[in-house]
Amino acid sequence: MAVDLELAPKTKRPAGQPCCEPVVYPDVDRERAIRMAEVAKALGDPVRLQLVDVLRKHAGKVCVCELVPLFDISQPTLSFHLKKLREAGIVDSERRGLWAYYYVIPDALQELTAWLS
Repeated sequence: MAVDLELAPKTKRPAGQPCCEPVVYPDVDRERAIRMAEVAKALGDPVRLQLVDVLRKHAGKVCVCELVPLFDISQPTLSFHLKKLREAGIVDSERRGLWAYYYVIPDALQELTAWLS
């Protein structure tokens, strides 16, 4: 069965005029998208993801000395990863003498989790 298609001549649209209307618009505003991207970027490293997993499963605050044996990395490298998680607002710490105790900020992942659901 042959189909006859009517071809229209190609026309040039005026400068600055979009070729078509967007199908959907983003629900996430720019500021919220930037914040969620920072959290996602911080979680983009496997060690950091595992650190958050350990910290959120722990009943209280975890001493950095308890975290070092769990990973095959040096203590300075572990501290670097914890610093990145702190900067992203995912974890926080409390100093007790020479040691730092880390914990997941309760609502830190809520926005990203809600958006992904």
